[in-house]
Amino acid sequence: MGLFEGRAGIVSGAAGGIGRAAAVAFGREGAAVLVADIEAMRPGGEETVRLVEKAGGRAVFRPVDVARADDVRGMVEATVEEFGSLDFAHNNAGVLATGFTADVEEADFDRIMEIDVKGVWLSMKYELLHMMRNGGGTIVNTASEAGLVGTPMAGPYVAAKHAVIGLTRTAAGEYANMGIRVNAVAPGAIASRMVLDLPEAGREMLMAPQPMHRLGTPEEVAESVVFLCSDRASFITGTVLSIDGGATSNAQSYDPALSPAAPTG
Repeated sequence: MGLFEGRAGIVSGAAGGIGRAAAVAFGREGAAVLVADIEAMRPGGEETVRLVEKAGGRAVFRPVDVARADDVRGMVEATVEEFGSLDFAHNNAGVLATGFTADVEEADFDRIMEIDVKGVWLSMKYELLHMMRNGGGTIVNTASEAGLVGTPMAGPYVAAKHAVIGLTRTAAGEYANMGIRVNAVAPGAIASRMVLDLPEAGREMLMAPQPMHRLGTPEEVAESVVFLCSDRASFITGTVLSIDGGATSNAQSYDPALSPAAPTG
């Protein structure tokens, strides 16, 4: 019996990266997963469905724009119609635009806020409404290391992820005695498309604060998401779990002299 045998939930932004890894990890634990992403990402979403099923779970793909209330309401309703319940949700959809604060275009700022903040709020809204009426559940939002510290060249994204953490902590307190737990993960530099598409200098800048000087993997984030949604985390709510190679624990940038590698041979 897996940790999520007989349970069902949603993973948004699941056509690749952290979302795909989380959906597959839930499937491995016996869950049924509604794989949500935008229509343009359908091929990736359908591949995620195949991977979830290969891992031992059940899955369907549904195109969803998380910034549209009707889409999000339909996402929750479709999960219940397809699988009979909504026990967990991983609100992971997000976008990034880079540039110095004064150089960011207004349209890019609005798009980030619409998807990364409004999208998380709408998802939580309809997930919470269902969970309140049906015995509870668990929610994990994808924040970021950028939700805990400032990050040059990413002002709107930083603001959005700080907002995700605020939404997470507020909802956790509001619904703590209704059988609902709400937490967030804060990944650092992860080998997802969002990071791998950056130029090498951009990737190095993201890794610079990390004593563990490498990119994390989507699967490493997924394991934490599954844990926080599981009964093993039954007394954890309102927390933000950093998965960042130690970045937010240090005031220094990575220096091999201060964080030496283990001897070889």
